Amino acid sequence: MKTKIAAIALALLVAGSARAEVVDAQPNGFEVRRQVVIAAPAGAVWATLVQPSKWWASAHTWSGSAANLSLGAASGGCFCERLPNGGSALHMTTVNAEPGRKLVLVGALGPMQSSGASGALTFLLAEKDGQTTVTVTYDVGGYFKGGLDKIAAPVDGVLGQQMAGLKAAAEAK
Repeated sequence: MKTKIAAIALALLVAGSARAEVVDAQPNGFEVRRQVVIAAPAGAVWATLVQPSKWWASAHTWSGSAANLSLGAASGGCFCERLPNGGSALHMTTVNAEPGRKLVLVGALGPMQSSGASGALTFLLAEKDGQTTVTVTYDVGGYFKGGLDKIAAPVDGVLGQQMAGLKAAAEAK
């Protein structure tokens, strides 16, 4: 457990230049928020967002490869991962998809997946002058041994790494 938290903390140090904030952190839950401006229209950012295999860091997958990730960008869709030997992981479920505007996923990421914690991961896209501001909020609540407040900052760091990946992939198109 301490090794996983240390790895998440390390990711915090190498996270992208997105604006970050731990909005609230309590033993029973937290809210983190990230914002990044991407030099691409919202439609292009959306097209990249719904292909996590292009931007999610492989280091933050169970299989070790982002190429195994997929996202069903419609209500009931799956943010899923193929695992070796025919295995799979459902990381989150899509509950709201408004192409070019909003994506909401519910579930638990990383070490929270095997705890009693769950959350809503919301991506809001706002385009202005050909650039898109992406605001990502992850609201998590429930039981996590040791308290969710202890992992809020590391989770925020991992989210920052993912947003840096999204920005790089969307701007590379």
